[in-house]
Amino acid sequence: MAFAVARTRDEAQLYLELHPCPDCGSLDAPWQQALVSVDGELASSYSATCPGCGAEREYLFGLPASETPVQGWPTFGGPEPSELLDAGQWLQVADSAAAVVPTDPAEAGKVLAVAQAAVAEVIKFVPAGADAVPEDEFWTPEGQAVREAEPGRFRLERLLIARDTYHELGWELRDTGAR
Repeated sequence: MAFAVARTRDEAQLYLELHPCPDCGSLDAPWQQALVSVDGELASSYSATCPGCGAEREYLFGLPASETPVQGWPTFGGPEPSELLDAGQWLQVADSAAAVVPTDPAEAGKVLAVAQAAVAEVIKFVPAGADAVPEDEFWTPEGQAVREAEPGRFRLERLLIARDTYHELGWELRDTGAR
């Protein structure tokens, strides 16, 4: 039994944040992480009791093949594309972060770092030599809706501009806040 791989703890946590309780819709949950064996396969288990309705929840994720640590923050993953979130979901994460940039320069820099990292995750879905994310990299209804709304946003050139813009804005805000 193969589980979708959570490349890092940050990616697993983001996945959990994007999946509310199916019974009551609550996003709050005191997640506990553990390494478990399921049918002889090691997996990372995230379990919680929903504070909204008391439902027991558990998600199982595969472990990354590489032990290479990913540097920086946030650390969503290595060079390979995500198995948990599709390209459209990652762009939706970037959009959501960029839509709520706070006025405090330090906090704004953190939010823009999330937006930049999320766009960088979308770029990982573009095959070498291609100029856009292929249609089959949108496997969730949420991701497909983002693509259908504006398919041109998944062209490599636009993704690189968005990533670099979030990076530059983040540095400008950090510099402003340091003065």
